[in-house]
Amino acid sequence: MTSLVEKSANADTILNEEKNTANTYQPDPLNSATGVYVTVHGHFYQPPRENPYLDAIERQSSAAPFHNWNERIHYECYRPNAFARVLNDRGELTGIVNNYEYLSFNIGPTLMSWLESHDVEVYQRILDADRKSRERLNGHGNAIAQVYNHIIMPLANERDKYTQIRWGKADFRSRFGRDPEGMWLAETAVDYPTLEVLIAEGIRFIILAPSQAERCRLLPTVEDTNPEWCEVGGGQIDPTRPYRCYLKGNREISISQGLEEIENQEIDKPEIQNRPYIDIFFYDGPISRDMGFSDVVYNSNHFAGRIGAAIRGDHRPAQLISVATDGETFGHHKSGTEKTLAYAFSEEFKRRGWTLTNFGHYLSLNSPAWEVELKPVTAWSCSHGVDRWQDDCGCGGAPGWHLKWRRPLRNALNWLRDRLIEVYEEHGREFFNDPWEARDKYIEVIRDRSNANVHRFLSSHQNHELNASEEVDALRLLEMQRHALLMFTSCGWFFEEISRPEGTQILRYAARALELAGDVAGVQLEKEFLQRLEEAPSNIDYFKTGAGVYRQLVVSSQISLPKVAAHHAIASLFNGYTSAERKQSKPHPQKTSQPHSQYKQVYCYSAHELDYQLQRMGTLTLAVGHLKLVSDITWESEDVIFAVLHLGGWDFHCCIQPFTGRRIYTQVKEELFGVLQEVSAARVILTMSKLFGENSYNLQNMFAEERHRIMRLLTQETLTRLDQLYTQAYRENYGVLLAFHQDGQTAPQELQVAAEVALGYRCKTTIKALEHDITEAQLSSNHLLELEAIATEAKHLRCNLKAPESKQTIEELIKRLLWQLLHQSNGSFHTCIERLEQLIDVAHKLDIGISLERSQELYLNCLYTQIVPQLQILTHNSEDMSKYRKILKLGQKLQVDVSSWLRY
Repeated sequence: MTSLVEKSANADTILNEEKNTANTYQPDPLNSATGVYVTVHGHFYQPPRENPYLDAIERQSSAAPFHNWNERIHYECYRPNAFARVLNDRGELTGIVNNYEYLSFNIGPTLMSWLESHDVEVYQRILDADRKSRERLNGHGNAIAQVYNHIIMPLANERDKYTQIRWGKADFRSRFGRDPEGMWLAETAVDYPTLEVLIAEGIRFIILAPSQAERCRLLPTVEDTNPEWCEVGGGQIDPTRPYRCYLKGNREISISQGLEEIENQEIDKPEIQNRPYIDIFFYDGPISRDMGFSDVVYNSNHFAGRIGAAIRGDHRPAQLISVATDGETFGHHKSGTEKTLAYAFSEEFKRRGWTLTNFGHYLSLNSPAWEVELKPVTAWSCSHGVDRWQDDCGCGGAPGWHLKWRRPLRNALNWLRDRLIEVYEEHGREFFNDPWEARDKYIEVIRDRSNANVHRFLSSHQNHELNASEEVDALRLLEMQRHALLMFTSCGWFFEEISRPEGTQILRYAARALELAGDVAGVQLEKEFLQRLEEAPSNIDYFKTGAGVYRQLVVSSQISLPKVAAHHAIASLFNGYTSAERKQSKPHPQKTSQPHSQYKQVYCYSAHELDYQLQRMGTLTLAVGHLKLVSDITWESEDVIFAVLHLGGWDFHCCIQPFTGRRIYTQVKEELFGVLQEVSAARVILTMSKLFGENSYNLQNMFAEERHRIMRLLTQETLTRLDQLYTQAYRENYGVLLAFHQDGQTAPQELQVAAEVALGYRCKTTIKALEHDITEAQLSSNHLLELEAIATEAKHLRCNLKAPESKQTIEELIKRLLWQLLHQSNGSFHTCIERLEQLIDVAHKLDIGISLERSQELYLNCLYTQIVPQLQILTHNSEDMSKYRKILKLGQKLQVDVSSWLRY
């Protein structure tokens, strides 16, 4: 019997023999399937973390010092891969590589949306990378699509499968300007019904783990209509080639557009196989595991060597070594390994004669000669099919903890999904020609929520002219369905406990969907949903069950329009007034009024101040206003009046009620300001309760971001006073403190703390003054000398300067000065470069951990676009040559390798 290896070699040889019949030329591997090809695929993804009511990510303390985990991982991974460093043996920068230009990658739509709004430079580098890879690889881009919000496709109903793929395709098309060839399935979870939908939607290929294949064989031909199947269920499938996977049972797919698109492509296919199919790549399992769980990616040579060990020596004309892992491996999970990739892409792979490619390009050169059948239901991170997302299978568990909550959570959400379908179909027919088509197209609104675009969308799907109230209900229904999809995000089941942030997040989406269903249809589904969550036992006694998690962590985070109004009202006391002004005690009332129709944005709500009046009497501050709030998501609105009393310090009392007319509002305003004249907080609060009712809000009811801002404002005066007291103590005891350190003794803790606080405060104020100097184009060296003195004192007294804000400011100042030097020195070149060098030196002496990366990027770009071209036309004795040599020496200070140009 012919072995599987022999069959493989013979099939590949026959398939490519016409391309390699002569040795008189060297074929171009970019245009013909010859040689060794390498694809490194990165699956970049973050779960949606936005508050469902605010459409924004709130501060996550576990991500400190960053605002949230998206921001932290972006700093560690996404940006470093867009600007990956190639260093020499002295640690100097020799080049910057956009790794996305050489990686095969998918980036989840929810993550791409975040990148677009938070770092447009990196976002654009990713789009440019796909464009450049298309130019290099005959029109085949590195980017592939992803199912929209990372749900486990085999566990989704058919409609959700279609929407997830259609939303993923539409989001991809809007960003990359083309249709995706391939699609990444969440956790590579797949079954044949999922393949059917992928084929119907025109997806040409997917990427799976080798363990997901059941058996394979050569494609049938006229000569051999029934080749022998080879069992590969233990992960033995050869991953160096693509495979064709046919739907079973000659099933006709309902939507043929995607199938026709594939059938019309000029690819080899035996006439005997006339069934719908999709092509599949299986990544190399052992190498991919090593990337995630060993140190192989910490060294480019080792990484290339590990890939080289997988090359088959059976003389096949072409083979693909493909590996796949979470993209966050490169920089986040394994710090600095984006540099490994950069060097491997730019040096190691080329040195070994390998061709960097992506799956679409390789498929265009090497059509499948093999057929594969998959196991029924599988995923890459669960050895039990997809039970990790629905059962107590043991995957992802923690010692001593059970996973019995998974099945009841899945059942509860499936039940809720089905009830929401009933609501959507019944009420959606009132507004839409086809409610499900409207849902599939709703991605157009998610990508662009401008009023004009939403109106266009509604106009194209409505079955009659919708009035304002109907528009709100139509949008509520669509948002209900969006949250019904988001509540199945896979991360909710991935870990060991239902009350983790991931589990809580999907329950927050469920809560929002429940609320929206109630708003439109008046249905009350929450009680029965909670009964089902009672069956999901938590490992934490405090919660007991999923219902306890819902009550403690979800209900408490729900937001109403009155709460948004209260947030705006309290925040208004701190907009436009300094802390000192607020503290002033006046014998007579101080009144300020703002013009009507002031507009402010409160997360995803538009706040229109139709009237606003503020008075201060003694230590009391009272504001009364008329506010119209409009949701940017559902267009629902509320017209309210508010009154907020600041009693001083942390004490606030805020009341909200619906606006019922100008006369009532004017009476409320006059009565409250009349009572304020008595300068009695108790009387004002009693009057507010009489006019507004007993419900009230305080500082703790504000959204976290604004609450923290106000807390910082309220404590600023105290902190400044403490800084001054510590500075005084430090100055009075400087000699004693220095003596302790000179004698090698441990200084008293109180004095050491005073020194660190005092020097940190001095450093911060000096850097602010330096920032003002540069802004005003004054390049005095006085503040630089002061920073030098601070650095010297800190070193002698062994003080750690804790100044994260100062670190960021200095980094920005260095970059700003460098830009001025390179682009607009305006006759002050020598002074500018001198001050810049001084600033870099003193920044290192302060030892606050500055990064020169942004400045290096600016310098390196200018080096190759301006400096080097100018050097090539200058004479050695010219004045300009001296100027450019100074700029090159500055490059050394920025740790950029300019040695070859200094010798020029």
